[in-house]
This record gives sequence, structure tokens and C-alpha cells, in this order.
Amino acid sequence: MKLKALSAAAALLAVTSFTRDTALGITSTAFINNGSIPAKYSCEGGESSPPLLITDIPSGTVSLALILHDPDAAVPGGFTHWVVWNISPTQNSISENFKGGDQGLNGAAKPGYKGMCPPTGTHHYHFMVYALDTKLALNNSTTKAVLEKNMQGHILAQGDLVGLYKKANP
Repeated sequence: MKLKALSAAAALLAVTSFTRDTALGITSTAFINNGSIPAKYSCEGGESSPPLLITDIPSGTVSLALILHDPDAAVPGGFTHWVVWNISPTQNSISENFKGGDQGLNGAAKPGYKGMCPPTGTHHYHFMVYALDTKLALNNSTTKAVLEKNMQGHILAQGDLVGLYKKANP
């Protein structure tokens, strides 16, 4: 019985000792978490990216990465609207229509930001931010899947801001 308890304690210690993920704050002045994203950031507006603020960046962060993903899209795996990496951790304020960092391919196979444009209903848009312990050597044809694979083992902290959008004129 004591051996089982020691084994369980050792397993728990091993898992928690090597888990580095902590909470990273991400907010926007354009919308609140689980609130509606203004049309100006969608296909019904100017399709510029919304302003974001990243907080609680841990020491040792070398770069930040950002993925904007719509899991509600009617395509397998959802639709990715934005893939960005190698954002300076000193740049915790990401301005509207941000063009910095290294930007990969969205779900339309185009580089940079793609505004929300759900064909029907209200969709959830996840702005996922990651604090990394390295810079990533990736090219501009990088997709969400490639970025996620290359971030493995380098994530110090992560955060998620969810915005909702429904087209006014479907």
C-alpha cells in the first residue's frame, strides 16, 4: 500500500515539476471576453485586426505567438484567421491592424489576418497567445498546425480571449 502511495506521489511530482504552462492575460479594448467583436474587424468592416493587450508575461519569455481560431467553422478542425509568432515580449500591446512579428498563413492560405465572416449563426473566435522561451525559425508559409508543433516544449505561459461574431447581413 505504501509503495502505491509513493508511486502515485512520485508520478504527481514528476508531472508538476515539468509543467511550465501558467496563465497569460489577454484582453482587448474593442470587446470583452465572451463579448461581441465589432464589425470593423470582420468581412463586413475593414478586416483589420483588433487591438490586444497581453499581461502577466513571465520572466524568461523570448517571444510571443498568437493564433486566432474559429472552432465553429463548418470545415474540419475549424478555420484559422491569424497565425503570428516572434512578437517581442516587450510589445505587450498589439495595435489595431498589427503587421509585426512573423505572420503565417490563415485558413484561406493567405498571409496575415483574415476577418470574421461566419456564413450563419454566432461563432466563437479564440485569440490564443503564448509566451515562448525561444524565437522560432519558421517561414511565411507556416500554418497553425506547424506553429503549434514548433511551440511544443517552449511554452512558458498561455492565455485565451474569446470573442463572438454574427454577421449583420448573412
